[in-house]
Amino acid sequence: MSLQKVLTLSDLCVMLTASFCSFSRDRMTGGRCPSKATINEKTVVITGANTGIGKETARELARRGGRIIMGCRDMEKCEAAAKEIRGKTLNPHIYARRLDLASMKSIREFAERIKQEEPHVDILINNAGVMRCPQWKTEDGFDMQFGVNHLGHFLLTNLLLDKLKESAPSRVINLASLAHIVGKLDFEDLNWEKKKFDTKQAYCQSKLANVLFTRELAKRLQGTGVTVNAVHPGVVATELGRHTGLHQSQFSSSLLSPFFSLLVKSPEHGAQPSVYLAVSEELEGVTGRYYDVMTEKEPAPQALDDEAACRLWEVSSRLVGLEHEGQPSVSNPSAEGQNKAAQTNSAQTNSAQTLGQNVGAAVSTVGL
Repeated sequence: MSLQKVLTLSDLCVMLTASFCSFSRDRMTGGRCPSKATINEKTVVITGANTGIGKETARELARRGGRIIMGCRDMEKCEAAAKEIRGKTLNPHIYARRLDLASMKSIREFAERIKQEEPHVDILINNAGVMRCPQWKTEDGFDMQFGVNHLGHFLLTNLLLDKLKESAPSRVINLASLAHIVGKLDFEDLNWEKKKFDTKQAYCQSKLANVLFTRELAKRLQGTGVTVNAVHPGVVATELGRHTGLHQSQFSSSLLSPFFSLLVKSPEHGAQPSVYLAVSEELEGVTGRYYDVMTEKEPAPQALDDEAACRLWEVSSRLVGLEHEGQPSVSNPSAEGQNKAAQTNSAQTNSAQTLGQNVGAAVSTVGL
């Protein structure tokens, strides 16, 4: 066999492999947001918007005409991202604002500035997060993953609720994860002060908290015109996984990363579920739901626990200091009772099926 034929066959194998990986990746992305809706004159607040999914979400919503407020900890990167988005979308209304979700003080300052400067807030996207970091603490002494992924966004959302209500119909989107299905809430030790620290479980706990928060907030906002939904964006190639095992050794970084990158979404594709929940006309009035990419799914049974959701709200309010401020909230006891009965029924009927379908995916997703 000639060298030319060997090279041709080798090239063909590479091409076929690349085509298969591209096909697999396209199948997993869920595609682009099907809605062509524009959001002219609407104000969007996005946390963690200087990189990854947040940056691409900001770019797409800017392209659709939105006034974008990018809340980021690193202002140098945030300003650079805002300048880039302004240049590529020709939308001048892109603003960088400092927000450190590991600091209650920073969150309050950011929220106060938004309330003072913005006539309305139409969409809040709680996008920022940390994943499987070491046993770090926030400025206020909370576990970093629970503090940033849940408590920080819990406080920010509550501080902006009045503005969101005034702007109704408005939307809140919480970035969750399929990892929530193996999450457990330890109300006796939410901040990992008594038991041995497990970074994977800490992450899963924070993602379960995101879904429970979404459902409880949706109940409290019934009748206000503000909707809130949670979304798992899929497995996306972003900086979120920088603390995971894939990046911890030269072997995994050099040999596994290239294959991994062929099978995960780009940040652009990873942003499509957030964009979909933010602009889709068909989701007008839809609230309290969990989406796997752009498909509504039932979350794990522990995420349907109304008692745990209510308890988490009360504990979180106390931890971030809202309990002493008389922060207003809206609730509908009658609707809550009806919802509880329906969801309990649904959970009992489908929990086994849901776990069976998702547990395999969770094992591969958690920690990536």
